[in-house]
Amino acid sequence: MASFTLESSLGGAIGGKTAAALERAFGMSTVGDLLVHYPRRYARRGELTLISSLPVGEPVTIVAEVRRVNERRMKNRSGSLLEVVISDGNGELSLTFFNQSWRVKDLRPGRRGIFAGKVGEYRGAKQLAHPDYELFEDEEQARLTAQANANLPIPIYPATSTVASWQLQKIVELVLDGLGEVPEPLTDELRARHGLLDARTAIERIHRPKAFGEIELARETLRMQEAFVLQVALLQQRQFVRALSATKRAPGALLERFDAALPFPRTPDQVTVGEDVARDLQGDWPMNRLVQGEVGSGKTLVALRAMLQVAQDGGQSALIAPTEVLAAQHVRSIARMLGPQLAPELMPTLLTGQLPAAERRKAALRAASGQARIVVGTHALLSESTTFADLGLVVVDEQHRFGVEQRESLRAKGSSPHALVLTATPIPRTVAMTVFGDLDVSTIRTMPAGRAGIETFVAPLDERPAWFGRVWERIAEEVRQGRQAFVVCAAIDAEALTKDDTADEPAGDTGGEASRTRWGVVQVAELLSRHPSFADIRVEILHGKMPSDEKDAVMQAFARGDVDVLVATTVVEVGVDVPNASTMAILEADRFGVSQLHQLRGRVGRGGVPGLCLLVTEAALGTPARDRVDAVASTLDGFALAEIDLELRGEGDVLGDAQSGARSSLRLLRVVKDADIISEARVAAEQVLADDPALLRHPGLAAALERNVGMAERAALAKN
Repeated sequence: MASFTLESSLGGAIGGKTAAALERAFGMSTVGDLLVHYPRRYARRGELTLISSLPVGEPVTIVAEVRRVNERRMKNRSGSLLEVVISDGNGELSLTFFNQSWRVKDLRPGRRGIFAGKVGEYRGAKQLAHPDYELFEDEEQARLTAQANANLPIPIYPATSTVASWQLQKIVELVLDGLGEVPEPLTDELRARHGLLDARTAIERIHRPKAFGEIELARETLRMQEAFVLQVALLQQRQFVRALSATKRAPGALLERFDAALPFPRTPDQVTVGEDVARDLQGDWPMNRLVQGEVGSGKTLVALRAMLQVAQDGGQSALIAPTEVLAAQHVRSIARMLGPQLAPELMPTLLTGQLPAAERRKAALRAASGQARIVVGTHALLSESTTFADLGLVVVDEQHRFGVEQRESLRAKGSSPHALVLTATPIPRTVAMTVFGDLDVSTIRTMPAGRAGIETFVAPLDERPAWFGRVWERIAEEVRQGRQAFVVCAAIDAEALTKDDTADEPAGDTGGEASRTRWGVVQVAELLSRHPSFADIRVEILHGKMPSDEKDAVMQAFARGDVDVLVATTVVEVGVDVPNASTMAILEADRFGVSQLHQLRGRVGRGGVPGLCLLVTEAALGTPARDRVDAVASTLDGFALAEIDLELRGEGDVLGDAQSGARSSLRLLRVVKDADIISEARVAAEQVLADDPALLRHPGLAAALERNVGMAERAALAKN
């Protein structure tokens, strides 16, 4: 019998043609890839699937019984049509085969089996055309083995239209029969403490359990393996960063002068996080810290104090922001916070791609000469022409908008500079451990005093269409009281469906709701220009396609109070600070993600004026899209919303740099549900690496790392 390892190529184990089909369908290339394609559920020999719930257009695998078979000649073309009706005892489903009369011998009434195919519809009835199937043994044999097989689980695999579940089952069985020794990634101590299986047994039992009772322990073992290997990978990356040497940056007179001039006391969390950062900047290795906190909690203050510490001995800081609007806003707020004494010394400088050529050259020269000790920009900071005299600190604002490649190319402009990542999208503890496990995480929870708070309401147009008119009346009422408002749209021009790459498209999926945006900035501005209540109200628009100077002029006019209502895309999501803005209406709110809605809402209620957020949606009750909107209206706690968001969206590709949530590199591990396993794996991983950093005494773990954390994931981790 051939003996395979997890690293063996699939072609050598199962033949080139089958291996090519699996490569196309699932991206598998090794035996290990195949064996982590776990069953999504298990059927019983006697189990009947609810045919009524089969989704049209999806590949399905069901256990059913043949009820009727009918063969007839086709009227309009030559050949015969075989129709087989199968049942689950409640509903019926027809299988159709063209010119395959020989199947009548197999598909006799009373026979049971597994049927797999893509669900279609014909004249209102569901059907499978040319499905794959595997019938249980012939009746005589079945009677003899019925008792033995009654409780034998049938694995049902994630399948495609080209590779059916039962085919995967046969391929896996073939490979398991030839599989040699499987290296053990878990330590003996970890396995013993949790009563887990050895690696070989766990793989065997998840793919071909002899009883339903065997499955859960196999899953538990494989879940712990995933968590443990992931945490070792992240901690190894942390070790790698800590092997680099950094320029120590001690605080001095600049920071003292800044603190003395602050017109307000720092919150307890700002003080604590500030101390973490100050300590990191004086460490032996580069700081690698994530600071998370609600919108308006003071993350910019923490970052600015770090910049002053770096600037004390002439070091420079680069702050990269996701949009031109936000970069310009940062420069203004940093200059304002520094005041007339410190601002000229540090010369905060804006460097973006849309600056006029002469201004951009001047800004680039200030950065290259070291004259500008604080440089704020967008992607322009990443260009080859941008250089720094002594880049000591890289600050990344809203890290989720930047790929690892972009962050790394900025860090490469200095000699192991310190890195500070800011996010107003709160990250659940377990995600921080799994996605940002190589970063130290600080959290600012307390908010500055004097905030009036925000009330959030859903305007459900599906149930109450008349509320659309009330939204505009409510905004007009606020403006008449001397306040200002935002109206946020999911697109610039709904009719042209313009795609804008500068953060003007919502990040959330639509959860199966209407695929076409109805309200863009253009359409809303046109509506308000004709609205009787808005006759004396000053309305302006803002979106990412506008020239840089125009965007800046609109934002400054809004900040001064010269504009009453700003109709904008999500360019206002982060960093736009107008204390007099009391109201925000988000149209088609179901087109945005939970975190994005929470971020947008944070633009109002920032001063002494109470905030009001109206989430306008046509999504029906009970849809995923409506659930997201209702979740945001239910709480102002961004950390609670982050957990909800995670449950709704999924974890994302944790190891790679595609952290969108749609695709997960985790197979069985779920970061919300398995928080305890992840924490335990973290502790165990720390112990192993402290005792055996090169994993010389843990060859099974080293092999699992090599297999599961390939070159692409390692590159992504190295750049985080």
